[in-house]
Amino acid sequence: MRWKAAIAELERGLLQRDVAARALLLAALAGEHVLLLGPPGTAKSELARRLQRLLPGAHYFERLLTRFSVPEELFGPLSLKALEDDRYERLTQGYLPSAEVAFLDEVFKANSAILNTLLGLLHERSFDNGQHRVDVPLVCLVGASNEVPQDESLHAFFDRFLLRVPVAPVDDAHFAALLQTDLPACDVHPDAQLTPSALQALREQAIRVPIGEAVLELLGAARQQARSTQQTVSDRRWRQTAALLQLQAASREASEVSVWDAWLLPFTLASDPDEVPAWTDWFLAQVAQLKPLAIEGLERAAQAFEQQLDVERRAPPDEQDDSAGKLALARAIAGPSTESELVRITSELAHRRYGALHIQARVAQVSEVQQRVDAMHAEVHEVARTVLAQAQAHAWLPPSWRSRIEAAHAQRCASLASLSSRMADLHAGFSALPRHRDERADSVPAPVSWED
Repeated sequence: MRWKAAIAELERGLLQRDVAARALLLAALAGEHVLLLGPPGTAKSELARRLQRLLPGAHYFERLLTRFSVPEELFGPLSLKALEDDRYERLTQGYLPSAEVAFLDEVFKANSAILNTLLGLLHERSFDNGQHRVDVPLVCLVGASNEVPQDESLHAFFDRFLLRVPVAPVDDAHFAALLQTDLPACDVHPDAQLTPSALQALREQAIRVPIGEAVLELLGAARQQARSTQQTVSDRRWRQTAALLQLQAASREASEVSVWDAWLLPFTLASDPDEVPAWTDWFLAQVAQLKPLAIEGLERAAQAFEQQLDVERRAPPDEQDDSAGKLALARAIAGPSTESELVRITSELAHRRYGALHIQARVAQVSEVQQRVDAMHAEVHEVARTVLAQAQAHAWLPPSWRSRIEAAHAQRCASLASLSSRMADLHAGFSALPRHRDERADSVPAPVSWED
């Protein structure tokens, strides 16, 4: 994929930013905007600066907004010369209207005068400068905030950010690496640059990429999921999401949109960072086949067999069996040197013995359950192999997600392997029960029961 170099430039030297880097790059390729949600010091502005360096000749604009910020800070000062001619115009060079990439920190703290202007600038890529409406070269605006806005008056502006990505501090497992990693130089490899012609060609190609039935069904299921959890997703957001999936597929030079392209859904559909994990789990269940294993009945079967085997191993001999008397006699007559061995041999005889029919019935019932476990294990292993191959082949899927998928499938296989091992031990245990010499006392036992 030709965009791999750009992904590498965004991620270079940063830890646990594979999701944010990919979301940011895809947003820029599509001409959409990104909101990074997280505490200060989590490389939000660094990602925006790196994006600007990928665009040859692009201008960058950055501001920290407060409730005291004024429009002049973002859109430029008024032109004194224009005022002399009774014209209300701003000098926009070096300010937001002249930038290809912009980063606005604490973006929701801006006042209504700023937000109203930003709405048009983000959606229509235009800026009203006096009596003239001028086009702006903005490719992507990166907003940053510690939290989503609660004020309803900000919801329209919040909705302009198609991708809303939580960015958390580096976790404990990567803390040592954080302290020892230096940020790389600012030089950008030529292969990583995003030229205007390349962006335009990709966007034109994306329009022609079909959305297949599998993806349409997945998006329909996502809509039902949003509805069932009382999450509102506008028609415009659904259309923008579908277009973003088309662009992602086009960037991979795919013939149609894949269900794996839908890894972006948690970041386009969730309206709050707290909703992202649930949407991520939903995607992993639907696409990565990580729905919960239905093995509770098999687990109960193994437990029931283990309890039954323990009972039958510990069962006292039948009344007509004189093994208990033999054990007492052995203890009485054994000398110091022979006591332990003689008692051990005699003790083995002091337990109930079973006929061939009893043992065969127990082994057959265990074998039936073991076959079910082994069949499920084989199926789960094959699903894991297929899913991991698909995940590995998808160039945009974040490596952290691939690792999570691989670990989850490995855990599923390990759970079934452990259960299969327990059933094998049970098979051997019932097969080794003490046997009757007198087959006339043999009978078929009642089957072991459990809640399936």
